[in-house]
Amino acid sequence: MFVPLHGILRSKGGATARESGPHMAKKKVRVDMRKNRSQPPRDRSWTAEFKDHGFDEKATTHDERVRTKGDLSRRRTVMQDEPEAGGSTAAGPSIDTDQCLRGRVLKVQGLHSMIEGDDGNVYRCGVRRLLKTLATDERHVVATGDVVWFRLSGTDGLIERVEPRHGVLTRGSRGREHVLVANVDQVVIVVSLMQPDLKPHLIDRYLAIAQRGKLKPIVCLNKADLIDPVLVQPLIGAYCQLGVTALLTSAIDGIGIERLRSILAGRATVISGQSGVGKSSLLNAIQSDLALRVRSVSENNNKGRHTTTTAELIKLDTGGWVVDTPGVRQLELFDVAAGEVEGLFPEFHPYVALCAFPDCTHTHEEKCAVKRAIARRLISARRYTSYLGLLDGAGSSS
Repeated sequence: MFVPLHGILRSKGGATARESGPHMAKKKVRVDMRKNRSQPPRDRSWTAEFKDHGFDEKATTHDERVRTKGDLSRRRTVMQDEPEAGGSTAAGPSIDTDQCLRGRVLKVQGLHSMIEGDDGNVYRCGVRRLLKTLATDERHVVATGDVVWFRLSGTDGLIERVEPRHGVLTRGSRGREHVLVANVDQVVIVVSLMQPDLKPHLIDRYLAIAQRGKLKPIVCLNKADLIDPVLVQPLIGAYCQLGVTALLTSAIDGIGIERLRSILAGRATVISGQSGVGKSSLLNAIQSDLALRVRSVSENNNKGRHTTTTAELIKLDTGGWVVDTPGVRQLELFDVAAGEVEGLFPEFHPYVALCAFPDCTHTHEEKCAVKRAIARRLISARRYTSYLGLLDGAGSSS
């Protein structure tokens, strides 16, 4: 998990430059920068000029390099706050808090973010160049829900630092980490019983990601008005046995809306799921004045169509706030080794220590206690299939 500068900072030769202050001292640290801004190692027209003139008119330059110097030395020294005894852990570059305003990111749109400051006003802010050029595994340095410090310039601002995160919903995306939302307590996993069809394996992926991000999961089986609820009682019971709250809802008939409203009250929540499962419709039913845009499911492929285009923080009348996120088409773990996947399935824990081999993958090994538990129906065969799917893709996005 990434927090700007925090976790990738390196002391310069072990030496620090400290400044006395009421709360924080400061130290010099070295940070890695992105390498995609380096200059090319040689003039791109060299080959064409050689064909025209040969070595007689223009010889190869003496200082030509195979690799650019920037690729070898993309580092920078910055100042970082260092806590004194009993202080909180500092993160990010050192800033003058007297010259900055603290706030929370409401949504991120392109190069700018909408931030609600502690003064109650909303500001449109860009991101400090230092933060944008840090070498990280993340797609974006700022995510919805982040607590940031920004410097005002008229009605706009510039984000100077992102505070450490807790409770994140993240996924792998083209080999990088995509943080959907930060600083939330729980995730409501919305799936539809019909239109589009129910996908239990997708729920299992969400549960694994929620556990990794230290989020409390709530499974919301939406569009309960379209089927007989009795048909999904075994699935609800299976998740309840895992200690996961599962409930039936319908924005049309009002089924489960009051219970969902009470779950969201006073909490920081992210609503996530596929396109077309009814995330925005549920929020409109919970708080009618939101008037979020909704669209019907495509008649051609029975799949949802993107309506929500960016994750946006919404305050609730009952207290707390929710983040309505765009529908996801793919959901994969980021930076998870194969040996860590078993830890994301709580029902495996009592049996892992009983396997004959300490590095058992629970796939082909003999005397595997997990597979014996599956044969005795102590572990769900469906959940085991989800485990194999996650195991097959583990490490592919790291």
